[in-house]
Amino acid sequence: MTRNALPRLALIGFGAIGAEIAVCLSRLGETDRLVAVLVRPGRSAPAAVHDVKDLIAARPDVVIECAGHEAALAYCGPLLRAGIDVLLSSIGILSDDAVLADLARAETEGGGRLLLGAGAVAGLDGLTAAALAGVDTVTYLSYKPPHAWRGTQAEQTVNLNHEAAEVVFFEGSARQAARNYPKNANVAIAVALSALGPDLTKVKLVSSRRVTDPLGVIEAEGTFGRFRFEVLALAAPSNPKTSALTAYSLLQCVRLDASLPVLRLPGVKY
Repeated sequence: MTRNALPRLALIGFGAIGAEIAVCLSRLGETDRLVAVLVRPGRSAPAAVHDVKDLIAARPDVVIECAGHEAALAYCGPLLRAGIDVLLSSIGILSDDAVLADLARAETEGGGRLLLGAGAVAGLDGLTAAALAGVDTVTYLSYKPPHAWRGTQAEQTVNLNHEAAEVVFFEGSARQAARNYPKNANVAIAVALSALGPDLTKVKLVSSRRVTDPLGVIEAEGTFGRFRFEVLALAAPSNPKTSALTAYSLLQCVRLDASLPVLRLPGVKY
């Protein structure tokens, strides 16, 4: 890819996030940048392919993974070993140290970079800067309306028909949050890798009647001072568990080459 050229782009998955990225590319007049979309056989998508070998053969500069943990585990390694950069949406897979170590080896062997975008919560760049100065505590709080927690382990912990304005149903480490709530707590691992790591980063998950869409809050304190950043991001129309901002964040990270290299983040240990 030449300097200032927009990258050749591919997607893994064509659900709420992938479809929104395609719509945005069309609006920008950049649909020719999308060279492949990996989907299951029988599923339709622009430039659809059904095998990772065909995805690699399309020669993308960067692949945006937006298909969930299972797909990320299956395809990130082969792409990195093929020398292709991967912008990871399902960052929660990195709560497993063995997975992180395997992807680190894939980077070294193939030259592709494992990348992290800001996702649904902005402020990760400020958090990485704070980590360099000195961070003592980091907490990520995720507020979602009760219906957005349905279909998750929250249903076994709290009555989602609660009358209280807010119920904190999970308090623990980012690693625990990502393992227990893989479809809801990817951002927790992104926050963790940006500073203290998954075991020292605190997470609170809240069922809240005070919000109608996902509210993410990062709080940090240390030698640098205090840090608080929050984003109330509208939910994707087709999936209340996902912020609509996620698609735009991933795409803009690629367009501006503004992603964070995962293996150089301060909270990464493997």
